[in-house]
Amino acid sequence: MAGGGEGAFIGAVHRMAAALDGDWALVAGAFSTDGGRNMRTGELLGLDAQRVYPSLDELIAHERTLPEDQRIEALAIVTPNHLHAPMAIAALDAGFHVFCEKPMAMSVVEAEAIAAAAKASGRQFALAFTYSGYPMIEEARARVDRGDFGAIRLVQVEYLQGWLSQPIDTDGNKQAEWRTDPARAGLGGCLGDIGTHAFQLAEHVSGLSVESVSADLTTHVEGRRLDDDVSALLRFEGGARGVLKASQVAAGEENGLRLRIHGERGGLDWSQMEPNTLTLRWLDRPAEIVRTGGPGMLDATAPLVRTPAGHPEGYIEAFANLYRAFASAIRGGGDRWFPGVTDGLRTMRFIEAVIANAASDQKWTSVNPGENE
Repeated sequence: MAGGGEGAFIGAVHRMAAALDGDWALVAGAFSTDGGRNMRTGELLGLDAQRVYPSLDELIAHERTLPEDQRIEALAIVTPNHLHAPMAIAALDAGFHVFCEKPMAMSVVEAEAIAAAAKASGRQFALAFTYSGYPMIEEARARVDRGDFGAIRLVQVEYLQGWLSQPIDTDGNKQAEWRTDPARAGLGGCLGDIGTHAFQLAEHVSGLSVESVSADLTTHVEGRRLDDDVSALLRFEGGARGVLKASQVAAGEENGLRLRIHGERGGLDWSQMEPNTLTLRWLDRPAEIVRTGGPGMLDATAPLVRTPAGHPEGYIEAFANLYRAFASAIRGGGDRWFPGVTDGLRTMRFIEAVIANAASDQKWTSVNPGENE
């Protein structure tokens, strides 16, 4: 693991998710540039001190000298965004698989460089678009894919948080501070942090690609250097239309990610804060509720469910489904999907299209420059 030292949030989440199914063991890390914090983290995690490294470069150099059955197989990158590309490329070039936090990189150019390194190395590359690991998201995707709702017309996705409603990024909150720093977060604040989750989920479940966007970026908190509120109209291939809303200044909201998709004959409704419930609505019959582990689930969804119906499964389990699929791919199994290079490139192009559109007088901006002009 690179990053995720003492006091970090997402590193601990990755460790719990990776460990849940017994597919992964954490054996080495470069957790922090602070030497004391780095070693304390390794000690707390029960690692051999000789495999707690001061830097990723030293980790890669030493691990490559170990026998193949002892060295690391994969690197989890849980750092701020500005380190994703250099670390991912270094690990892929060294022959290691990579599981990286999102967004993929700081720019499309960096994302394309990661994609090229993954292709050249022949190694697996996964991205932490956690919400796509929920069983009911797979249920929704499979139902759309088999045509239950007819041709898709409308896609609405929102991700509302309120934790940045006050200027905590200038008051010592480390999680807020780096996310609003262009040098470490990249071109987008809220856009890159949670707007990418919403966008990836909308494309993944609908099975459609966004062709162009008409967007507004706002910074509500005075002095903040990146956006904290995003609104975008979406035009999908095939004529479907969509709306994406992401905000981190929706005071009182927690993690309000919600997806609604409607076709000719009906639609679906899913909320991350009630993740075990998928509501299906129809033109010609009463609404249906499908529950995780309950009757009526599709066969495709069943492998993602761990407990009997009524036992809550949530965020860590969804994350673990991605780590399990990642492990299966490394072992040569291609039976389960996980977000990777394609999702990373799509979300980076979305970020750049939204920023370009919001800064211009142009009504629509292509997410695929050169393809739809």
